[in-house]
Amino acid sequence: MLHDRPISPHLQIYTLPITGIISITHRLTGVFLAVGLIGIVVMLLQIRNGMLSYLQMQSILQFLPIKLLVAGFIYALIFHLCHGIRHLIWDVGHSFSRDTLTRYALMEIFASLILTVITLVVLL
Repeated sequence: MLHDRPISPHLQIYTLPITGIISITHRLTGVFLAVGLIGIVVMLLQIRNGMLSYLQMQSILQFLPIKLLVAGFIYALIFHLCHGIRHLIWDVGHSFSRDTLTRYALMEIFASLILTVITLVVLL
């Protein structure tokens, strides 16, 4: 009797559409941004504490893992912004067809990557 029931597909069988991946990524970047804001507050406190604290913070920011975290934070910020723009387009009632959803999702990915690279080149 139990063997007659259908088996629900799982992630090894079912692949998420690009819009599903974008949605999950949007949530993850939101969490990353919330945690990253704590880092920004810590940096602002270091600046407030004077020159020695500021120089210590600057030396910590030179480590590669920290640079990667900062680059990830910038990407999360830009990706979140691009996704928000896409939601604004939805709010006015546009782009709900399947083809348009996929095309806008791909545009969102490419725009966030290009804007992140441009931002990092300008900051370096």
